[in-house]
Amino acid sequence: MALAVRSTWDPFTALVRQFDRDVFEGLTRSAPSAQGFLPAADVRKDGADVVLTLELPGVDVAKDVEVEVAERRLTISGRRHDEHSEEQGGLIRKEIRHGEFRREFSLPAGVTAEQIEADYDRGLLKVRIREVVKVPAAPAKIAIRGGETTERPAVEAG
Repeated sequence: MALAVRSTWDPFTALVRQFDRDVFEGLTRSAPSAQGFLPAADVRKDGADVVLTLELPGVDVAKDVEVEVAERRLTISGRRHDEHSEEQGGLIRKEIRHGEFRREFSLPAGVTAEQIEADYDRGLLKVRIREVVKVPAAPAKIAIRGGETTERPAVEAG
């Protein structure tokens, strides 16, 4: 019986795992305060692209949202304004959060701002990172330290 060897390596696995880690670490690292909020985020693969979708209802993205790329990090930050700054009579419970937010995601090496585009529609900000591919590392030999050979004295036959 012949065994077929199939590679399970997926170039997006590490990226998705890192995004997942960032999302969950972001929940604890950037927990919303009483004034702020943390928009929910989905990360998915779409062919060779990765698409981030953030829920941003009630946010004026043209004035209050920034998407930036620096040092292998994608940062989405902004502010949702409270429409009622005066005391709201009859308010029993306030669950709609307002204030500043910031989400950060790690990017693989080689991703540039030219590969990223953002669109906003009906409360969802979609950030597409085009052609995310794993750049293969060039093969290299590693020197072994401490591998010096010492000459052994010749053994005389006797």
